[in-house]
This record gives sequence, structure tokens and C-alpha cells, in this order.
Amino acid sequence: MIIYVSNLHFQVESDELKNLFSLFGEVDCAVVVKDRNTNMSRGFGFVEMCEEAAVHAAISKLNGQILGDRQLVIKVSKPVERSYL
Repeated sequence: MIIYVSNLHFQVESDELKNLFSLFGEVDCAVVVKDRNTNMSRGFGFVEMCEEAAVHAAISKLNGQILGDRQLVIKVSKPVERSYL
């Protein structure tokens, strides 16, 4: 499952995000999205975890918590449908 994490402090890096979520289970991937031109954080990221129970535990414990003076907003990412036709 993929978790959407928003309202990240601009200093937070992908490794820090991965370490935070690894407290609740195995993290496959964690990425802080950066601007293409400036390479600065855009204030949100994604975390992928395999176990659904770990995902729900992480969301329930971390949503609303303060990280780097910002209140995190965390939820399950919505699937993206793409049409190329």
C-alpha cells in the first residue's frame, strides 16, 4: 500500500521519512517529492509498505503528529488512473 504524507517540513529527506515509518513495519520505499528545477522539497511524499496492518498503525499514530514544527497529514494514497488513448 502507498501512503501519502503531506505538510512535511522542507528540510525532511527521504531517509528520515523511511526511518519514521519503519517504526511500524517494513518500508519498501519512501520518497520526498522535490521540485525539478530547484531540487527543493515540495512538502509532501509517499511511503510504500507491504503489510496493511502496519500501514493502518502508522497512519493512526503519525497523522496529526508534529515533525519539524509542522503537523503531518497522512492517508492512504488514492490509485491514479491514467488514460493514454
